[in-house]
Amino acid sequence: MMIRVAIVDDKPNNRRVITDKLGRDDRFMVAFEARDGEDFLLRMKDLAGTEYPHVVLMDLEMPHVDGVTAIATASSLYPSVSFVVLTIFDDDEKIFKAIRAGACGYLLKDESGKVITDMLINLRESGAGPISPSIAYKILQMVQQPELVKSEKEKQENIFLLSDREKEILQLLSEGLEYKEIGSRIFISPNTVKKHCISIYQKLHVSGKAQALRIAYTKGLI
Repeated sequence: MMIRVAIVDDKPNNRRVITDKLGRDDRFMVAFEARDGEDFLLRMKDLAGTEYPHVVLMDLEMPHVDGVTAIATASSLYPSVSFVVLTIFDDDEKIFKAIRAGACGYLLKDESGKVITDMLINLRESGAGPISPSIAYKILQMVQQPELVKSEKEKQENIFLLSDREKEILQLLSEGLEYKEIGSRIFISPNTVKKHCISIYQKLHVSGKAQALRIAYTKGLI
């Protein structure tokens, strides 16, 4: 069993360290490295389905497109791929946002190579999400104290930063309306509708309506 892994981290040294940890087990192959979420999404577009990584190890704090946004977009577009956060951050808010975005696991970078590889193998074999012990404890606290989860959910920002107007237009697009029909419905010009759609696609990091609606449905934007 060969496990293809993509590594997404803005620091070259971090990518080298992760590659070295994976390289000690011949069951792993690094499919590619990306310097941030935007770079990752662009690289995925160029791959055939048979070339997709099985697992993506995703840092959180990165320029251009951060890890949470990249996971939120890619987990909808590539449901066969498992997204695992690999980061130094263990605060509740980041854990909650990553899980809400679609991460199936959350590992800390100080875990040994053997721990990381064993957990990723278990993920492929059984579907069990890899979680560092300290993170598992925090998640257990969230489950035992649902008011904490509710509080985090209430203050959770729209991951893609869509405006109310953009969400409204997404909803109308999902109803099969064209620009002119949307414009008539909400009293703006078709050209203005088109500009809003371009903005929506840019924020969702997609190139067209079908992909945008797929993300909107899976992430509860509409």
